[in-house]
Amino acid sequence: MIKVTLKDGSILEMESGSSILDVAKKISEGLARNMTCGEVNGEIKDLRYKLNGDCSLVIHTFSDDDLEGKKAYWHTTSHIMAQAVKRLFPDAKLAIGPAIENGFYYDFDVEKPFTDEDKANIEQEMKKIIKENLSIERFSLPKKEALELMKDEPYKQELINDLPEGEEISFYKQGDFTDLCAGPHLVSTGKIKSVKILSSSGAYWRGDEKNKMLQRIYAISFPKASQLDEYLKFLEEAKQRDHRKIGKDLEIFMTHKLVGAGLPMYLPNGATIRRILERYIQDKELELGYEHVYTPSLANVELYKVSGHWDHYKDDMFPPMKMDNEEMVLRPMNCPHHMLIYKSKMRSYRDLPIRIGELAHDFRYEASGSVCGLERVRQMCQNDAHLFVRPDQIKEEVGRVLNLIKEVYQKDFGFPASSFKYRLSLRDKANKEKYIDNDEMWETAESQLREILKELNIDFYEAEGEAAFYGPKIDIQIRTALNHDVTIPTCQLDFALPERFELEYIGEDGKAHRPVVIHRAILGSSDRFISFLLEETKGNLPLWLAPIQVRILPITDKEHDYCHELKDELLKIGMRVEVDDRNEKTGYKIREAQLHKIPYMLIIGPKEVESKTVSIRSREDGDIGTMTIKEFKEKLLKQVEDKK
Repeated sequence: MIKVTLKDGSILEMESGSSILDVAKKISEGLARNMTCGEVNGEIKDLRYKLNGDCSLVIHTFSDDDLEGKKAYWHTTSHIMAQAVKRLFPDAKLAIGPAIENGFYYDFDVEKPFTDEDKANIEQEMKKIIKENLSIERFSLPKKEALELMKDEPYKQELINDLPEGEEISFYKQGDFTDLCAGPHLVSTGKIKSVKILSSSGAYWRGDEKNKMLQRIYAISFPKASQLDEYLKFLEEAKQRDHRKIGKDLEIFMTHKLVGAGLPMYLPNGATIRRILERYIQDKELELGYEHVYTPSLANVELYKVSGHWDHYKDDMFPPMKMDNEEMVLRPMNCPHHMLIYKSKMRSYRDLPIRIGELAHDFRYEASGSVCGLERVRQMCQNDAHLFVRPDQIKEEVGRVLNLIKEVYQKDFGFPASSFKYRLSLRDKANKEKYIDNDEMWETAESQLREILKELNIDFYEAEGEAAFYGPKIDIQIRTALNHDVTIPTCQLDFALPERFELEYIGEDGKAHRPVVIHRAILGSSDRFISFLLEETKGNLPLWLAPIQVRILPITDKEHDYCHELKDELLKIGMRVEVDDRNEKTGYKIREAQLHKIPYMLIIGPKEVESKTVSIRSREDGDIGTMTIKEFKEKLLKQVEDKK
């Protein structure tokens, strides 16, 4: 007999050689039906995996919070799709077919791209394979036999030849189809209940544009048809929230191939949003004692060799430009410049903390295929700041940063506290070459951030491998309207750059001491934050941020003079307002204003002119009645002040 320790700490006694599925059946038949894979002593295994000794076991099912369980389900379905393609297109060559965050894809080498008709036929063939309920079996082969089995699949042969010597080469077989795969998989194709092909696109083999372009099919599957229906509704919602569509519809930004991929241009409406946001965050920082600077977007390569960016980050930087006797690069971040500003004069312990902030343009060499609207760009404007502090000031200053994040996101932008998670991002100790080499510094910095979070009674979780190369950080993960976790605000602790730049302050004892640097970003980049806001609000920005806050709609030409008087009155109190005096029907003007997400429309007819009032239509509430001009101005000012 062997002892199997479950996730909740309970222990089951099983016969040696029992499968993971046998354990699930002993717990309950329902669990066995829903189980997709198991995790034995930390390793993901198939349900048929035999337990031959005492072990710990985590049972995975298809559920929202169980990514491993969903991956096994989706990975199985990717093989069903590959089998369907081979049945319909026998000459197709197989590449890879992994599970991803939402579903799966498979890459194929075919003569021409898949048409909509092809994808419909593939989906129907997948349903046939599911109905056949083919048993899925795993087996392994020596390298020579594996290459022989895959003799007609050049991409699989390349993958086999790349495997380390001695590593197991495993395959999965279902009916007449066999694929190279590490697994895990379900026990049969019939366990899949509903499937949908979503889209297709070109994809370079291994993501390298020097390699051949393959055809990638994206799809998803679920245990219940109702789950698929819900997901398709979610995708439709996502389309409506896509900031690229909203940005085009509301004339916020544009791109052009003559400018280049990942280099969006802000149109007047977008420039207005960005200007207001940047003034807003700078004013917040000024109230907290920040000093703002401007530094160049270009610097000598030597600066980044001193900072460590050249060793740890140069693959993400644009290549150097040789000028006279210098090599210049576009900067990826601002911290090296701010280190030199701090170092420009002698500092006393009384001067600290020194808070240097900047709205700075940074440049990242993103692959052309990965750039996306405003969300992922090659030039960004960072809301960056560096706080130079004494060691005894770390806790207080980190607390101030976290309070500022709460004030911005929860108070002013109204995101619920339940949508926030705090992540302590640590280095990956098994991959130290990615980070500045100083174990003592890392241990100190990580333990300090951990203690600060505990002392501030903030719930958090830890994530190895997510630290910056120079130090650990607190990332605030925000759950978006599309159920994605995004990182925007961060707070990072850095003992490394002060050492590399030999920063000092004179302590109370008259001796030189090394400051600590806190890197922090509240809005992150203006570009990404705007993309986030557009998707969260569907473009219905709050009054204080809306590019046009009020649109005045005269019913006839006779009201034009009064409408322009109203416009002047509203301009005097800082409102962004325009008059739509085109010769169009009022209903048409209202519909257009609604499509442009204008918060308020003033419908002006003879009655309003005579009584010197305004008839108000709200974006959210429709017609809200008549007010005097004074009352309406007070309403607007209060709403802007409250950030409602």
